Amino acid sequence: MEVLTGAGVSPGAGYGPAYLLRADVPEPAAGSRHGGDPVGEVARVEAAVERVAADLEERGETAGGEARDVLGAQALMARDPALASEVADLIAAGTSGERAVYEAFMRYRDTLAQAAGYLAERVADLDDVRDRVIAELLGLPSPGLPGDASEPYVLVARDLAPADTALLTKEVVAAFVTEQGGPTSHTAIIARALGVPAVVACAGATIIVNGTPVLVDGTTGMVALVPSEEEVSAALRSARDRESVLTSATGPGATADGHPVALLANVGGPGDLADAVSRGAEGVGLYRTEFLFLDRGQGPSEEEQEAAYREVLEAFPGRPVVVRVLDSGADKPLGFLPPTAEQPNPALGERGIRVFRTFTDVMVGQLRALARAAEGTEARLQVMAPMVATAAEARWFADACRAAGLPSAGVMIEIPAAALRAGELAAEADFFSIGTNDLAQYAFAADRQLGALTEFQDPWQPVLLDLVAMTAAADVPCGVCGEAGSDPAMACVLVGLGVDSLSMGAPALPWVRAALARHTLAQCRAAATAARAATTAEEARAAAREHLPGLADLAL
Repeated sequence: MEVLTGAGVSPGAGYGPAYLLRADVPEPAAGSRHGGDPVGEVARVEAAVERVAADLEERGETAGGEARDVLGAQALMARDPALASEVADLIAAGTSGERAVYEAFMRYRDTLAQAAGYLAERVADLDDVRDRVIAELLGLPSPGLPGDASEPYVLVARDLAPADTALLTKEVVAAFVTEQGGPTSHTAIIARALGVPAVVACAGATIIVNGTPVLVDGTTGMVALVPSEEEVSAALRSARDRESVLTSATGPGATADGHPVALLANVGGPGDLADAVSRGAEGVGLYRTEFLFLDRGQGPSEEEQEAAYREVLEAFPGRPVVVRVLDSGADKPLGFLPPTAEQPNPALGERGIRVFRTFTDVMVGQLRALARAAEGTEARLQVMAPMVATAAEARWFADACRAAGLPSAGVMIEIPAAALRAGELAAEADFFSIGTNDLAQYAFAADRQLGALTEFQDPWQPVLLDLVAMTAAADVPCGVCGEAGSDPAMACVLVGLGVDSLSMGAPALPWVRAALARHTLAQCRAAATAARAATTAEEARAAAREHLPGLADLAL
């Protein structure tokens, strides 16, 4: 069989005939002109935009959960006043409505693509809105999926729009495969929410011919074309065996000899709660509040923030809920804040807590909203600041939290300076949370968005493990909320380094719980020691696994 490889972003195995989704909305001809009535042409476009936005919202309400938030964000894209103004200007110059929509959206698309990170992964969403509006204007069917499939199929595409995937079920689609996308793309997010295996960043995926039998392993990233019956049976059986092992691991996180490890969920808002609760999250280790603020011309009111925060707090009575205050800057710019001086390297500029030094009122408003949201709930609210580098910054943030009536103030450890002086920061902060993604970026001077430097983002780099160990040795509770904690083998190593809690995307919780339950604290410590003694990430991973025999039960 021919095998393609990509990044597995939603675990499990799926098999079925390929259905290749191609864009079928034609590009309006360059230079096309309207009939001389610019006011009428603008009205025609506005009506089409509103029909598309309303349809997206209706789909979101039908799907519910995280899909509702995703599709609501797309509807906001469609109604963006800046895009509407640019379309109107083009029409005023004589351009047809269809072509004006195409050109305005493409300009905005280029801006997003250059931003990298979270914003770059919204390009597929914007393309979908554009195509739907143009289809409305041309009287064509909207882009979509087969509605009469006789068996579950493997959906293959260059990238997938949330409007297409939100209403799918496991009974309709066996797996997703895309050429583009990443772990935070909406294809990945919705696939995990549906429990459908998915592989993204799979080079050559769109050359797969419609109807080709395809086997997808969302754990390993394997995409096999025309596999044998034996290969399909073995893959599906292995997936079922893994699922059986996962479901047998229940209750609070702990090692085999009873050492407790709190297993928490990373969430971006209320839409993530159902999945986190269903998978046994013991609380929230990272509430990314920036999703309330992104893609807006005006910041959310304190009342709007309070309602969103309260919904998360009420979902975990008696449990910890760790909220990261607004982490803006770099790949997450905020349109409603006045522009600061141009920053040649935004990742090394004003971001995280540094933005709050300039816009203190934004932080104070958020802290007030959090304090009010916690009133009357039983959750243990903890608030932390991103991108803290010094003990002075930690003290400044802790004082602001106390002034707002928030009793527990912590800091993210994402900068090597903070890890190296963790003892000093511990004197000012109530807890630490290590963000392994940014800590690796700054430790290796390697942009986390640059594919050519991926090796330096590997959490198995022994130097990164050294920084984690130094941080965990400080005299405050210490958790990890970066992607590293979702790797079952790495989770064991982190516990061996002294970490008290692990926070991750909800789908990873059963895997990590099962891995910890199969190893003693002594085995975790031995694995950590062996990994730190290595000189490369590959050697560290291999050395650790020699001390973690229980991973074989999970087929990892």
